[in-house]
This record gives sequence, C-alpha cells and structure tokens, in this order.
Amino acid sequence: MRIVAAATYNGYVMVVINLPDEAATATLAARLAAIARVGDIIALEGDLGAGKTTFARAFICASGVADREVPSPTFTLVQVYDAAEAEIWHFDLYRLAAADEAWELGIEEAFLSGISLIEWPDRLGRLLPQRRLAITLEFSDRPEARRVVIEGDAEWRARLCEIAVDG
Repeated sequence: MRIVAAATYNGYVMVVINLPDEAATATLAARLAAIARVGDIIALEGDLGAGKTTFARAFICASGVADREVPSPTFTLVQVYDAAEAEIWHFDLYRLAAADEAWELGIEEAFLSGISLIEWPDRLGRLLPQRRLAITLEFSDRPEARRVVIEGDAEWRARLCEIAVDG
C-alpha cells in the first residue's frame, strides 16, 4: 500500500493510494476502522466489482465483528452490526428506487448513532450529508490491484494523519 498523492484544498484533504491486492485493501479498511467514530459516514464509490463490499467487510471485521458472517446487503439493502465502539450500518443502495426510501432503512438513526458504510451513495441524492469521508475504489493496472481516492473534510484530515501507510 503506497500513497501516490496527497493534497489539501479549502479545508478538505485528498489522498490517493495504490493497493496491490485484496490484502492491502483489508489493511486500509482496518486502519480506517480504528479511527472511525460514532456519526461517521463513509461513502464507498466505484464501479461494480471494484471492491466496495470487500472494503466494507474488512472494515466491519476489524471493528470486532469477526465472529459473524458479513454478507453483502445487496438484497436486504442494509445490515447492522454491533461492534465494540458503535453499531456499524452497512448500506448497499444499488437497488434503491428513490432516495426517500432510505428513511425506511433507518438511515437517519445510522447517521446519528452509528458508523455508516454506504455503497452506491449517489443513490441518496440530497440526503447524503456533506460531512463524510468519500472513498472511491478504481480498477488499476492488474486485476487484483486498486487505486483508492480518499476525500474528507478538516476533521478527517486530522484523523487520516493517524493512519500509517507503508511507503
């Protein structure tokens, strides 16, 4: 795992990391899980098969839910896990027909009292809070490699400094 670029602009931070394989994706997810707090919203973006669910599973397991299966919420739309620090709400909104349907999934409670991992966050439209960490997973030069773009506000900038990334 290697940072290839980092920049700050208007109080926001952007970090670009090359992940050579799925293990590196899991390591990054675990490092972010270690600094996540109640009320955090992590928007997982990327094409089908880019690794959003892989990232979410690793994040959830690193949060102390390793004794339980972590299925993709593709059909249920949401799975909730009791982790050591807070409930983790894992949303997969690919099949969401309208943004307002998210209220029925308990998204407001998730935003207030849990840590939210949201696949396909664009489906929320105006309901997606500005205060979030956006993680975009992109295909790279090899089938198992990914390029990750992480963007967050000033609060996330301070926390992201806590995660050490191998050079």
